[in-house]
Amino acid sequence: MRDLIIIGGGPAGLAAAYAAYEKGVRDILIIERDAKLGGILNQCIHNGFGLHRFGEELSGPEYAGRYIAMLKDTGVEVYSDTMVLELRPDRTVCAVSAARGYVELQAKAIVLAMGCRERTRGAISIPGKRPSGVFTAGAAQRYLNMEGWLCGKRVVILGSGDIGLIMARRMTLEGAKVLACVEVMPYSGGLNRNIVQCLHDFDIPLYLSHTVTDIRGDKRLTGVTVMKVDDRRMPIPGTEMDFDCDTLLLSVGLIPENELTRQAGITISKTNGPVVFDNMETSLPGVFACGNVVHVHDLVDFVSEEAARAGSAAADRIFGKLPGESAVSVLTGNAVSYTVPQYIRDSENEKAVSVSFRVNKVMENVTIEVQGKEKTLCSYKRAHMAPGEMEKIVIPRVLLKNETAVTVAIKE
Repeated sequence: MRDLIIIGGGPAGLAAAYAAYEKGVRDILIIERDAKLGGILNQCIHNGFGLHRFGEELSGPEYAGRYIAMLKDTGVEVYSDTMVLELRPDRTVCAVSAARGYVELQAKAIVLAMGCRERTRGAISIPGKRPSGVFTAGAAQRYLNMEGWLCGKRVVILGSGDIGLIMARRMTLEGAKVLACVEVMPYSGGLNRNIVQCLHDFDIPLYLSHTVTDIRGDKRLTGVTVMKVDDRRMPIPGTEMDFDCDTLLLSVGLIPENELTRQAGITISKTNGPVVFDNMETSLPGVFACGNVVHVHDLVDFVSEEAARAGSAAADRIFGKLPGESAVSVLTGNAVSYTVPQYIRDSENEKAVSVSFRVNKVMENVTIEVQGKEKTLCSYKRAHMAPGEMEKIVIPRVLLKNETAVTVAIKE
C-alpha cells in the first residue's frame, strides 16, 4: 500500500507532489507515460510562464525545471515511460512499462493529473481528401521544438486557441509562411496577448466567423477552401476563399484526458473533467484531480495553484484529516459555461474559497453575481470577459453559511 500515487508528471503532477511533501507525506510515487517529467511544458519553448508562481518570466522547460529541482532531494519516486491502463474504485492503479512489466499498486490517496489532449480532424468532421500535411497544432509544436522537424512551408491554421496562435508565430520565425488563422466563432479562443504578439505583430490575418470547408491534395496537402459562416456556423455560399498551402494546423479545442476517470466511476462534469469539491477531491473518496484533467487552463501558474490544493488535501486524507460531509452546490447561471469547484464543503481553516469559470460569449462592463436562495451574496465588476479567458473569483465562506446552493451568473 503506497501513501500517494500521482498519475501524470506534468506541471499539475509536479506541483501536487511538492505540496503533499511539504504537508509531510514521504511515500509519493509519480507515474509518467513520457520518458521524462515536465509534460507539455517540455515542448513549450516560448516564454510567458511563471509570472504568478515565481515572479519572473520563464520558458516552459524552465518552469518544469524549477519544480523538478524542488523535488530533487525529496525522495519522490518516479516511474517514467509507464502507461496507466486502469484505475479501480478501490484506488488500485494498474500500469505497464518495459522496465517493470505489469504492476498493480494500491494507494491511500491518488491525484489525477493526466492533462488534456487535442481535438483532431475526425472530431470536427472537415470534408475533403486525406492527404499528409494535416496536423494538430500541438503535434506540430512537438515536431518542431523537440524533434527538430518543420512540418510545412505554407501554412493555414484552423482555430484560434492559444496553441494555434503560438504556432503561427513559431512557424513564421522558422521561415514558414502562415497565410491565415481561421476561427469559426465570432471571437478568438485565445488570450488577447497571444492575438497581439503572435498574429498582429507578424501581420497574419485572423478570419473570424470562418471555417475550412474543403481539403485538397492526394499524397500531400495542396490547398484548402475557407468560407464565412452564419450565426448557426453554417457556411455561406459565395464566400469561398482558396489558399494554396502544404500544411493545415488544427487548434480546435482541448479535451481533459479522462478515460481513467470514467473507468473508476467518477462523476464527470460539463468540462469533460471530474466533478470536484473545493479541495479538488472527486466523487470517489481519496481520489483528487487537478489541472487540465479537470478543466482547461490559460496559465500554467493557475494549474500549479490548483494542483497544490489537491496535493495538500490528499496529504490531509492520508493523515486522517477528513473534510465535513455537508456541501454547498455551485450552479451556473446566465452566460456561465461551468464552474470549478462544483461543490464547496465547510472548512475551519480557510476564510474564502476560489471559484474558476468561463463565460460563453464576449461581454463588456458586466457584473459577476453569486446568488443565494434569497439574495445576491456578493458581486464583482469586470470591464471585459471572453470565453478564451478563465475567470476567478474569491467567495468569503461566511456568506455560504445558510446556503445549500449558490449560482454564479453574469449580470449584463
